[in-house]
Amino acid sequence: MKAYVFPGQGAQFVGMGKDLYDQSPLAKEYFEKANTILGFRITDLMFEGTPEDLRQTKVTQPAIFLHSVISALVMGDDFKPDMVAGHSLGEFSALVASKALTFEDGLVLVSKRAMAMQKACEAEESTMAAILGLSDEIVEEVCDSIKDAVVVPANYNCPGQIVISGSIEGIDRACELLKEKGAKRALKLSVGGAFHSPLMQPAAEELQAAIKETTISAPVCPVYQNVNAYPQTDPAAIKENLIAQLTAPVRWTQTVKNMVTDGATEFFELGPGEVLKGLIKKINPVTV
Repeated sequence: MKAYVFPGQGAQFVGMGKDLYDQSPLAKEYFEKANTILGFRITDLMFEGTPEDLRQTKVTQPAIFLHSVISALVMGDDFKPDMVAGHSLGEFSALVASKALTFEDGLVLVSKRAMAMQKACEAEESTMAAILGLSDEIVEEVCDSIKDAVVVPANYNCPGQIVISGSIEGIDRACELLKEKGAKRALKLSVGGAFHSPLMQPAAEELQAAIKETTISAPVCPVYQNVNAYPQTDPAAIKENLIAQLTAPVRWTQTVKNMVTDGATEFFELGPGEVLKGLIKKINPVTV
């Protein structure tokens, strides 16, 4: 069975999507439609901008979404997923690719999500850190032990690699404690804020209304969602999980394991880079 996966923030690079735009009239049509919907030429920034341009939240998230979704759309009848999943932002790409969301509605939601997250980041200084070489349980215990600052597991990326998220104080204290526990690395990330943590609650509340007003249909195949790693086809449940996603951890390790248990024999990554393919190799090497 074929599983298609879609990357999240951090996969962007200058020149992303230009080959699609140049080689496929259908891709060009979708990119130009996106320029109109967004109200600025995101293609100029994707193809010829600077790394700084692409790091702007209002650019980063729609850019990765567009590259991912258009990669699926131009495949036409060759895109036949048995199951799909996306990492964080990539979940929106997965929903469009599986026809649960229209291209237009997906892009509008991603743009609103980016703006809401940017506002939440500006409201309180916060960050994330990658923790390497410890079990999930030890990272969870350390985060739980810090009571007077915000710090939580945010991304369960693969065995031995968890990203934590929270206030500057919470992250600094957690990193010190995790190093004492034997972490190979506790590396603060260059991100705008504490994604997938309680500090994103204002963004979740802002996005909730937009998601509730958006039509979500039953997808053509199960969508494995970040908040619980389970397959979903019910539109109402998909909406609730999308709303919860901003403040809940991305359970990527469990998602991949569940997809394999449910029959996935091949994984294909659509979008910029191959970050997810690398993680999947560490979770279940035989499928990539």
